[in-house]
Amino acid sequence: MSAALEILLVAVVTAVAAALPGTFLVLRRLAMVSDAISHAILPGIVMAFLLTGDLGSPLLVAGAAATGVLTVALIEAVNRSRLLPEDAAIGLVFPALFALGVVLVSRYAGDVHLDTDVVLLGELAFAPFDRFAVGGRDLGPIALWIMGGILLINLAFIAVVFKELKLATVDAGLAAALGLKPALLHYGLMTVVSITAVGAFDAVGSILVVALMIAPPATAYLLAERFLPMLALSALTAALAAAAGCGIAFLLDVSIAGAMATTCGVLFAAAFLLAPQRGLLVQMRRRAVQRLEFSVTMLLVHLLHHEHATDAAEECRRMTLHRHLRWSEGFTRQVVRQADSHRLVEPAGEMVALTEAGRERAQHAVVGRSEDLGSRI
Repeated sequence: MSAALEILLVAVVTAVAAALPGTFLVLRRLAMVSDAISHAILPGIVMAFLLTGDLGSPLLVAGAAATGVLTVALIEAVNRSRLLPEDAAIGLVFPALFALGVVLVSRYAGDVHLDTDVVLLGELAFAPFDRFAVGGRDLGPIALWIMGGILLINLAFIAVVFKELKLATVDAGLAAALGLKPALLHYGLMTVVSITAVGAFDAVGSILVVALMIAPPATAYLLAERFLPMLALSALTAALAAAAGCGIAFLLDVSIAGAMATTCGVLFAAAFLLAPQRGLLVQMRRRAVQRLEFSVTMLLVHLLHHEHATDAAEECRRMTLHRHLRWSEGFTRQVVRQADSHRLVEPAGEMVALTEAGRERAQHAVVGRSEDLGSRI
């Protein structure tokens, strides 16, 4: 297997492993917790290394996971005090823990391969050099085995508690009433997030961990309407971003992690603009249609109020409508055309007159508004 293919496999497996728990973080509005955990687990890694003296020790994962859960517990403790909002609690806890980790690295681990640049940025290009061998047989990069194992752990966790986790995510109060222990599910999810973050540290760094945990699920959130399709689309988007990012990095000879994060951002931007139901362009078009329909109704009401009045010749005159409605001339013409296309108005010399359908719609709007005001009074 070539080094490029191994790097690609590590990138894809890491991306999918991060995106799966990240989907629940996005749905729970805890996106920034991933940033907090991915930085705050640094002191757990350093302290475990100081105890074992081995960067390959599984205690590093255990220490990081414990620190991640501690981070969440501290954030929730500050938040429960009601003295500070949750975003402020996150902003206080994770910089303090991350700073502690940086101090420990610089003071006690400055001469080993555990520096802040590696922690932040990672380097996927080095993954093929660290091999996993059994009985003299090369089985591939260690990072691929580690992230593959974490991916299986994440899949198993989601499969076992999917219904419970889904309900606790949508309505924690109902989950508690049904005896599902949402707090236990929450800390289980945070443990999985912590393990995923530390597993991806050496390969991609904490910055890309955050990008992979949040950007693909956020993209899927804009495209999917249901829970399970969102989970699948999140994994697919992460894999696509990883593969495309690696291809761009190889082609342009740039940072692989940076190219992957950029691709995540590009895919999210595309969904943000073009998503069929929630995209910005669709929302803008929907608002424009609603504004036009509302304006047509206002035009009909205006014509209804003045069609038999003494000032009808002035108020309903096509050339002066824009002044009475306080619209621009161009927008007034657009509204009149829209009403005419639906046969709600018709020309009457220089005036605009209501058709029977237009009169009924205007009367319905006036009566409905009057009933609504009466119910409020």
